[in-house]
Amino acid sequence: MAEDGIDDIDEDLETPPPGDVMMKVTVDQSHAGDRIDMAIAELTALSRASAQRLIDEGRVLLGDIVVGKPGQRVRAGVVIEVRIPAPISIELVPEDLPIVIMYEDAELIVIDKPPGLVVHPAPGHPRGTLVNALLFHCKDLGGIGGELRPGIVHRLDKDTSGAMVCAKTERALAGLQAQFAAKSKGDGTIVREYLGLASPAPLQQRGTLRTFHGRHPTERKKFSTRVMWGKSAVTHFERVEDLAESALVKFRLETGRTHQIRVHAADHGWPLLGDQLYGKPPRSALPLAAIGSRLGRQALHAAVLDFDHPVTGERIQCSSPLPADFQAALDGLRALTRSWI
Repeated sequence: MAEDGIDDIDEDLETPPPGDVMMKVTVDQSHAGDRIDMAIAELTALSRASAQRLIDEGRVLLGDIVVGKPGQRVRAGVVIEVRIPAPISIELVPEDLPIVIMYEDAELIVIDKPPGLVVHPAPGHPRGTLVNALLFHCKDLGGIGGELRPGIVHRLDKDTSGAMVCAKTERALAGLQAQFAAKSKGDGTIVREYLGLASPAPLQQRGTLRTFHGRHPTERKKFSTRVMWGKSAVTHFERVEDLAESALVKFRLETGRTHQIRVHAADHGWPLLGDQLYGKPPRSALPLAAIGSRLGRQALHAAVLDFDHPVTGERIQCSSPLPADFQAALDGLRALTRSWI
């Protein structure tokens, strides 16, 4: 759910990771015209729900093209390739990791996530995550789904910093999920504002980006707006400070797709400074490129998170100051701007 969405995808699906099972099936005439998720369920031992999940994870291909939609129709004779990840058991271990708490009570906790912190244990990141830190810090977890763990309502990419809320109880999780779902439908009470450094600057002072959002058709670690189908993605933006061949931009999320802000900015011609997945080093300004290189991550920060407490109804308002690395990049751009005037 988040820029929110999932953490950065680390596996490279061009070559299946060790232990993955590769399955290839050929569509026969009896399944011509079927949805691809239904065809996989009919032609393999997988359930339709499993097929949909694997499609969403970018693990289903027609030829060399990643399938982006479970409803895509198939023709007789085409080969469907399904890459099934090997099951991985990850033990959730409490770890004494430093975290900055912005708000906490018996139902939920809001933390100020530093850049570089992965949210949840996953292949490649079994330890040292936010969940590990919360298991150590929160001695009053009520349990989620019968397990002693925090409820992850939304996520920030590993290298995105800022405010993030997690539930401690089932009722808090359900209430927060309902607010996030309502917001994604253009309704609801949650406010999520981000600050980013875009290079070059957006041409418009402010605007709204409304696009489809789906897996990139050829680069499987990426998402894209340039897809024929996908989920709706809506980002509002405002250029708040003009800088040397760049700008400080405020973003307000209406939906929370994976890498949404980064994809919207890059696909509209003004990628975030330092974004190694979606961005490009500035060509005309070597000092600008150096600032992005020193930052070493995408210049994106979740600055504001406001929501209604899911149990008490109290309005919770959290503002996160810019972290030191982002502030240093902004100061460097301001100095560069003054030198160019």
